[in-house]
Amino acid sequence: MELQLALDLVDIPEGIKIVAEVAEYIDIVEIGTPIVINEGLRAVKEMKAAFPNLRVLADLKVMDAGGYEVMKASEAGADIVTILGVSDDSTIKGAVEEAKKHNNKILVDMINVKNLEERAKEVDALGVDYICVHSGYDHQAEGKNSFEELMTIKRVVKTAKTAIAGGIKLSTLPEVIRANPDLVIVGGGITGEKDIKAAAAEMRKLVSQA
Repeated sequence: MELQLALDLVDIPEGIKIVAEVAEYIDIVEIGTPIVINEGLRAVKEMKAAFPNLRVLADLKVMDAGGYEVMKASEAGADIVTILGVSDDSTIKGAVEEAKKHNNKILVDMINVKNLEERAKEVDALGVDYICVHSGYDHQAEGKNSFEELMTIKRVVKTAKTAIAGGIKLSTLPEVIRANPDLVIVGGGITGEKDIKAAAAEMRKLVSQA
């Protein structure tokens, strides 16, 4: 089980400062969509340069032109790129083909997918590397979480690894771990804590014991 730190509401220098504190406890650092919007793919490039031993995920939430978007992210140093599960199969196929050229991975974000079980089967068959259930900011505000959704996709996904994101905190992490995802994605559960290093260390400990 791996641990991914999601950075969303920071600029590049602040993001690098946060990662410097927790790098030893995480496997992947995510350059969140808000950072990509504010800073562009330069954020990916600078994070990879600062932490060459960490994998960097570019949360582009690609909906179209999958091959091109993955190519540009890969050129910037991304190891993993996110594609939306609601996008067309051809977009996902193009993303997968391009990622293979760069020895990179594709994570499909299932946010707002209506028939989760059916779409997870379809996406799995397209050769993606991760399928992620995700309670977005707006969902979390409505009190939703992704635990049940994770169990749904775990039943049907045969090839891809499974991931979960959205509102995970130290207090809810044991429940997440019991559902046995391959990748746990945490944002504010680390960055929102007073002692982010201690929070990341404790999460790493729990994830490593799983």
